[in-house]
Amino acid sequence: GDLEHMQAAQVIPAQELQRVEITPAPPGLEDHHYFLFNAEATRFLAGLAREFQVDIDAMLLARQARAVQLAGSNDLPDFSLGSQDVREGCWKVDPLPQRLLDVRVCLGDVSPSNLQHLLDSATAGAHAVQVDFDDGHCPTWRTQIGGLYNTIMLAQGRLQHGGKVLHPSSISVLKLRPRAWNMSEPNILIDGRVVNGALVDFALLMFHAGRALYDAGAGPWFYLSKLEGAAEARLWASIFRHAESKLGLPTGAIRATVLIENILAAFETHEILHALRHHAAGLNCGMWDYSASIVAKLGARRAFLLPDRTKYVDMERHFLQSYLALVVQTCHMRGCIATGGMAARVLTGLDSAATARVIEAVCKAKAREIEWGVDGFLVYDPRLVAPAIALWQQRVPGHVNQLDVLRASERITAADLLKMPPGGVTRGGLSLNISVGVLFVLSWLNSTGHFVHNGVVEDSATAEISRSQVWQWIRFGATLEEDGTVVSRALVFEMTDAFARAWPAADWTQRRRLAQAVRIFKQIVTADAFPPFITTLLGQDSVFLAETAPGPRTCPRASASTCAATACPAACRTHGSCSPSACPASAGAS
Repeated sequence: GDLEHMQAAQVIPAQELQRVEITPAPPGLEDHHYFLFNAEATRFLAGLAREFQVDIDAMLLARQARAVQLAGSNDLPDFSLGSQDVREGCWKVDPLPQRLLDVRVCLGDVSPSNLQHLLDSATAGAHAVQVDFDDGHCPTWRTQIGGLYNTIMLAQGRLQHGGKVLHPSSISVLKLRPRAWNMSEPNILIDGRVVNGALVDFALLMFHAGRALYDAGAGPWFYLSKLEGAAEARLWASIFRHAESKLGLPTGAIRATVLIENILAAFETHEILHALRHHAAGLNCGMWDYSASIVAKLGARRAFLLPDRTKYVDMERHFLQSYLALVVQTCHMRGCIATGGMAARVLTGLDSAATARVIEAVCKAKAREIEWGVDGFLVYDPRLVAPAIALWQQRVPGHVNQLDVLRASERITAADLLKMPPGGVTRGGLSLNISVGVLFVLSWLNSTGHFVHNGVVEDSATAEISRSQVWQWIRFGATLEEDGTVVSRALVFEMTDAFARAWPAADWTQRRRLAQAVRIFKQIVTADAFPPFITTLLGQDSVFLAETAPGPRTCPRASASTCAATACPAACRTHGSCSPSACPASAGAS
């Protein structure tokens, strides 16, 4: 029905689709691919790319120029005198839709490529679900097509769960998180250029789901990741207006929560909301990305040596308390929602006593954020939703947010935001950072954006802070508190290799990928220039591209019925896990 209708309806002027190249569908997703990239949707995407590519280029160059300026001087970020009138002016964002006024408990890191996880999350009773194409998601061609399709089907009310049809008006609010500006989509070229990943995700979600969500009073509402300032928010506002106009939606139909997870953005919270004042839903705090951004922007200076995150970095520290206070103060002054970070604990595999201890610890930490005035926070495990809602009902009975908590008397200064906590480095902290960094790379090689390690879900945010700290500790020769050992390249390599030897890789494919992950991690933490984003680096890495390429991967000496490469491990002879570059018997194979 739907495919035949699209085939009959796709009458688009040929010139609008010229020089649009899209990689064919991965095996098994042909119908999904055809649905997503029908002629009308492709024209909408191409129009956005052609309209805004120059602006995106300019924005990314401005980022680089700012990074060079900070690296080549002793300048520090500060509140701009040029936008003082915006910070001190009397204005508010446009009134929020009713459903966005209550996002007290949101499920985070929900990669839509995992349909069961998406459905379970949407029906878990949370106020909102962060449908994540960014931190908790690995953007292979297969996971992108599958994730976009799953999200659109859910938004259109075309999925079932537990025998019931799910409608966007009756499930948790879907907060759609496209990839950040740093990610591109190598499978789509328009006019000979790779299209920005954020633009691809936004365009397809808006085209296919925007109207359905709007008509249901449930969107379209977005999360915007890794913005570095108000200029980038203005670019998003222009994209929003363009999309609304093309799709026949009123101005302000699109709403967005901006993640303040970059130290430079923290100095422009008012300016960011002002730029998005017709589209703003609020601001969100992301502790680990935010901390990592300090290393990225200022970490080559010893004064900004960040101590062990496992012991000395948490929301009780002055620089992070100041950051959260600024976000709450800004949002409530401007009439929108301020949300805290994600509780990453996972209850799987715990007995009742251990489960109770975890729930108690999560609620204790989140109670502090409620005291500080947030309107919501995230959890990962759906089983934490009920305790989190109960906590809100206990702490703020009868209220769905804390917009009346203004914190108007507080004055957050640049010194507050840049005050590094005291502390050193522990062997355990170094070991954790190494394991999280390596396993994140391994997770990406397995086409997965997040994983559980030691009872905690890890994603690109924790990978960023982990690899950032290891890079910085090597750079400055930090010493371990236990015995004064210097954190050197040799020590890091020794501990990384020891971790890899002890890790229980399931089969030959996983052993090979683990070895590749170790190599990539070592390169990242010893790079002379700090790589701005681990995801950008991985997305362009030839090993990642080879491991996640669509289609079957076969042994170079395989016949229709048997593998002739007898030197290969048994796993190779299943014709699903060997590549010519990795097969020990592939030399000379044609």
